Amino acid sequence: MQLDLLEQDDILGGFAAQLGLQFDRADGDEVTARWEAGPGLHQPYGIVHGGVHCTVVETLASVGAALWWGDRGHVVGVSNSTDFYRAVRGGALTSSALPIHRGRSQQVWVVETHDADGVLVSRGQVRLQNLT
Repeated sequence: MQLDLLEQDDILGGFAAQLGLQFDRADGDEVTARWEAGPGLHQPYGIVHGGVHCTVVETLASVGAALWWGDRGHVVGVSNSTDFYRAVRGGALTSSALPIHRGRSQQVWVVETHDADGVLVSRGQVRLQNLT
């Protein structure tokens, strides 16, 4: 199953849609999206808020997990651990999600975000419960 890229805002819901994610690939094996870091996503010190990175991680992992699980039911996140390696003030970012475990009851996806120079800025892992 693949995400219809023309209807991505319907899949994301209001909160994640505010990030302006532009999906390049979305299926049960990989999810990639581009997004722009800017002042609207900053915390008080002028860098992208850690919660934004966590939101991107949760969103891409959830989309990939849901597409893989398909018509069998729904998936819900039960754990999100995100590490921040480099502060970002602005510019283009690319995030990619890959599964590292897809089982009968749970999935685990890892999501990495790189800046325009290819430097890793954050990495997160989400564990999701498969619901039938």
